[in-house]
Amino acid sequence: MAATTRRDVMHALLDGYGRTYAQEAGIRLRNAPQPLYRLLVLADLLSARIRTEAAIGAARELAGAGMRDPRRMAAATWQQRVDALGRGGYRRYDERTAAQLGEGAELVTERYGGDLRKMRDEAGGDTDAIRQSLQEFPGIGPAGADIFLREAQAVWPEAAPYIDGKARQGADALGLPTAPAALVRLADGAEPAVLAAALVRVALDKKAPEAVRENARA
Repeated sequence: MAATTRRDVMHALLDGYGRTYAQEAGIRLRNAPQPLYRLLVLADLLSARIRTEAAIGAARELAGAGMRDPRRMAAATWQQRVDALGRGGYRRYDERTAAQLGEGAELVTERYGGDLRKMRDEAGGDTDAIRQSLQEFPGIGPAGADIFLREAQAVWPEAAPYIDGKARQGADALGLPTAPAALVRLADGAEPAVLAAALVRVALDKKAPEAVRENARA
């Protein structure tokens, strides 16, 4: 039997874990105000120390309750936001997060007219500047900014390939190179956002590295 190559591992990674978090949350990501705002909300939810499934569920419930854009998020009551978060299983941080979402929605509206593309334009497309601007939103720290950019690179190509520290942890666990350019080459044309998400999923799941290697040997 031929030895397993890094490319075999990469293909097994993408086959098993190659889906973005935006896809999982039901966000059809486009370079448009509403999906970008929903991605910001998702990044806020995912950056807390809570189960990924709860964050995804909460994002779906907020959208299902009509809180899909900053105007509607700000117009909702604090209790309505808490209730939606709770239905998604996001209970540990629900009260604080409900307040942060309301404040963040107001900031998106006041500073960018509800359109996060203006944030990108003000930064001149500079990824580091965008990362700093993202951290001005309540609840969005370095981890949340990384989550947003990992996903947004699908529609903001100037940010690609965005392979942050968490994604590099996943690559290291699989014995793959950690340099973004090398990872992209191994991925054989896979979208960088999909690649980054797959690597993060491996980093967050202790059983995933061995599962990927086993599939790579099959």
